[in-house]
Amino acid sequence: MSDAQNEQLQTFLDAHPALETVELVLTDPNGIARGKWAPVATLKKAFGSGVNFPLSLHGLDIWGSEVSETGLHIESGDRDGFCVAVPETLAALPWSDGRLVEPHQATTAQVMLETLTPEGEGFGGCARTVLRRAVERLAAEGLTAVCAVELEFHLLTTDARTGAPFTVAETDAAFDNTHMYDLEALAEKAPVFAAIRRAADWAGVPIDTVVKEAGPGQYEVNLTHRADPLRAADDAVQLRRIVTEAARNYDMVATFMAKPFPEHPGNGMHVHISLLNDAGDNIFAADDGLDRQRHAVAKLLETMAETTLIFVNTWNGFRRMAPGSYAPTRANWGDNNRSVALRLPAAQPVARRIEHRVAGADANPYLLLAVLLEAMRQGLDERRDPPPALTGNAYDRATPNRGPRLPSSMAEALDVFEDSAFAKAALGEEMHRIICAVKAAELATFTAHVSDFERTTFV
Repeated sequence: MSDAQNEQLQTFLDAHPALETVELVLTDPNGIARGKWAPVATLKKAFGSGVNFPLSLHGLDIWGSEVSETGLHIESGDRDGFCVAVPETLAALPWSDGRLVEPHQATTAQVMLETLTPEGEGFGGCARTVLRRAVERLAAEGLTAVCAVELEFHLLTTDARTGAPFTVAETDAAFDNTHMYDLEALAEKAPVFAAIRRAADWAGVPIDTVVKEAGPGQYEVNLTHRADPLRAADDAVQLRRIVTEAARNYDMVATFMAKPFPEHPGNGMHVHISLLNDAGDNIFAADDGLDRQRHAVAKLLETMAETTLIFVNTWNGFRRMAPGSYAPTRANWGDNNRSVALRLPAAQPVARRIEHRVAGADANPYLLLAVLLEAMRQGLDERRDPPPALTGNAYDRATPNRGPRLPSSMAEALDVFEDSAFAKAALGEEMHRIICAVKAAELATFTAHVSDFERTTFV
């Protein structure tokens, strides 16, 4: 532990004298937060040599079960790695025993971790390490990415009889009404969003705007941009935790499931990215900025199908990608157009950026950003132009320049991902192997199940 980190930790502990427990958090291949509770004294170890966790946590499927094909479980001895604290993520949690408290009353802290091998090296199966390496490749070319994440989610309540969640409808609103950008819907949920903002402030997660989205009980939180992709991804993981806990404290259930209701819009994770040079200037705002922006777009489009499995990483997520859904179904781009996969928002030159609109809200933000940054880096090096921009409705068959179709199922996405040299380069061989194994296991489990609808139809 450096002197600066030791001082940071001691200052934090002095400001929160009631702390008893620390929640140690890391993410699995699906971007799900996993970890353990430990005595607050464990923070000193986390900030130093690291806390032991089994490396097999980085080889779990969506149900939290071990996937032996990853090679991380009993067949390799189920070895431990050392997980070190990400100091910037250390925060007190603002709820204790189901009630909001003041900072000096907080009893639980939280810190995110990054995994090292038993030899103390970066672990290629850790999603945060994968993104770190993508950031370092950009930095070697004098570039820094500025990233901002938008996350959509549903707030649900629980049926007291069955325990099953269902959509929280807004006051006096029919379930099938849209009420997009509805201020009354936000006012109805003001207490839970106040709790979300409070927890985000404590955690240093920079919330910008909150919006009522198109579906019943559906909302969007936009995060402020950061000139640090690692912290932008941390923000996304922390925000999902914060929203989930805040909802629980108000007897609701929050879900970032990509498509919870077939008749309503799904939940997406939109990412805005620009690139700064060594002087801190947006390269897309320079004299040749539009050309360089198009070069980045070209590689993002070229690699989009083979990395769809990172953007849409669940069986359910492919249900979100439907015509007219504002979830892209083809690899295309356009200026100020929300029906395309890559949108160039209306902006002054200094704020020129690319918005990636493919990912589901349940994607792993570290792997998502790693793939996008690597594609943009390669695109700038290759200097090729993209196909013509799309104008109009990307879902209309009559619209020119609709682009090639993206994989529409996990099986199809896995097939092209397994053979992708780009995906292997962007993620590293170890993470590529882990994702292939985990997704193949999940696919086998889903395809082995016969639904009630099938039985009703065919029996």
